[in-house]
Amino acid sequence: MSYTANLWLFLTLLFGIIVIPGMDMLFVLANSLSGGRRAGLAATAGIMVGGAAHTVFGAVGVTVLASLSPSVFMALLYVGAAYMAWIGLTLMRSSITVHGVDVARTRSLWVAFRQGAVTCLLNPKAYLFVLAVYPQFLLPQYGAIWLQASILGIMTVLMQLAVYGSLAVAAGQSRKFLVSRPKATTMIGRAAGLLFIAVALTTAWRAAL
Repeated sequence: MSYTANLWLFLTLLFGIIVIPGMDMLFVLANSLSGGRRAGLAATAGIMVGGAAHTVFGAVGVTVLASLSPSVFMALLYVGAAYMAWIGLTLMRSSITVHGVDVARTRSLWVAFRQGAVTCLLNPKAYLFVLAVYPQFLLPQYGAIWLQASILGIMTVLMQLAVYGSLAVAAGQSRKFLVSRPKATTMIGRAAGLLFIAVALTTAWRAAL
């Protein structure tokens, strides 16, 4: 697989991850509904900082793992693929719905930013996810790991800005869509599940070559 195809695969998976209605999305909406667009964008900026930190963690983890024996790194690829497949199956079997978005208490822009960053940084599942996913995309044959990680990090924060920023700007319409269309949110989750399974199969096939 070429490096460009590798980036497109990561971008597709990244979009599937971020577009699923979850804690970060609801946090942005809650701040937008209570404090307006600026509060929602401040919360988005905090989440983007958390996403950048996860990228650094993933880059360090891959660098350490790549220094181990090839068999260990190869085993990690298969474990990561299995973990992604499990996430995909879980998403396809679940019904993701949003029953309501609680309005956040009135807060300053700094508080919205800080809580967004802290919430994202303290999510243990995010670190487990990064350790499973990043080894699939940060590969030594594509060049320096730090440079690859920088590119993935930029893609991550830009995707967060595009999705969560759009929700913040149109908070009222976004909330109405998520609450009034449970079938749509369920389909989003299941489509994302298919993406996870597809990437897992691609990873396992690539590792087997």
